Amino acid sequence: MSLLMLVHVVEVVSETCRCNYILSESLIVFSYSLRYVPPAVKASHLILQNHVTGGRCPSKATINGKTVVITGANTGIGKDTARELAKRGGRIIMGCRDMEKCEAAAKEIRGKTLNPHVYSRRLDLASMKSIREFAERIKQEEQHVDVLINNAGVMRCPAWKTEDGFDVQFGVNHLGHFLLTNLLLDKLKESAPSRVINLASLAHVVGKIDFEDLNWEKKKFDTKQAYCQSKLANVLFTRELAKRLHGTGVTVNAVHPGVVATELGRHTGLHQSQFSSSVLSPFFSLLVKSPELGAQSSVYLAVSEEMEGVTGRYYDVMTEKEPAPQALDEEAARRLWEVSSKLVGLEEEGQHDKSSTSAEGWSKAAQTQRQTLGPAVSAAGL
Repeated sequence: MSLLMLVHVVEVVSETCRCNYILSESLIVFSYSLRYVPPAVKASHLILQNHVTGGRCPSKATINGKTVVITGANTGIGKDTARELAKRGGRIIMGCRDMEKCEAAAKEIRGKTLNPHVYSRRLDLASMKSIREFAERIKQEEQHVDVLINNAGVMRCPAWKTEDGFDVQFGVNHLGHFLLTNLLLDKLKESAPSRVINLASLAHVVGKIDFEDLNWEKKKFDTKQAYCQSKLANVLFTRELAKRLHGTGVTVNAVHPGVVATELGRHTGLHQSQFSSSVLSPFFSLLVKSPELGAQSSVYLAVSEEMEGVTGRYYDVMTEKEPAPQALDEEAARRLWEVSSKLVGLEEEGQHDKSSTSAEGWSKAAQTQRQTLGPAVSAAGL
């Protein structure tokens, strides 16, 4: 079989897999060792993987003097995004829960890029208090914020709750970034043209926002659907925020980075399957990309000249795609914004002007949720 024909076959298989959420998301947890494969086969594998997974960011743009805030930047896609943007001259603020890992990652990036302006800051997206403290520090210490990359996330966790009593996937993946973005909006506006990038997922296509039970109090908990709901919320938030920021010079876009070998899928348990690891791994390796390649879509949206002024869009890696029909529901997006504002303690009217509210100042709505949703846990691995 010729290399061209093989590429075509892999393209077809890849597109089929991308339409299957369960398979696509499970690919995250698999990696493939090429230690014993002949060099020629290794080279062919890398060419095919690069072709199928989208390749590298084509833009050579630098961002000297620009400040980039990245959540969940101590590992995986976030870490490689931070490294690439530091290499391009940016001032990088890494927001992470685990400060020991974050400081180690920042030190490593400074050493590899020779960019001294890479900093670690504590941010626990499972805590409204931590988010407010982080945002307040950014506003006090940074002259401007040119790019905000909402990268951190958790996937298919058990029925855990955040510090404030929210379902951990909805709380971390959506509410945490919703609050952080709103708290930094004034700084983003002052820095315009600026960009907000929300990492979403193909999983949103089977997501549903259950406004009657966002926190899984009334129905049996389903970790897969909880994840899908949070990813749909990312896309709806992106579109509503873009609408509200029209004319400000701040753009916001969502991106599915592809299927990436990171720690995100650690709760799925699929990597423990002998069949998956021994039989399917060679096939999966053609579709699963490294964190370095996975970061290219975030880098592209952050620096590309082509993205100047583009807002409210959904990208599959570096290609604009139309999201699922439920992600285009403007009424659902508006309603999600209003509900989210109340849950995190932002006033619906004039909430942007209230973004300097103290860490203790969130509303009774969030406190009520904290009291009624059971024991809280902090999200791990951000």
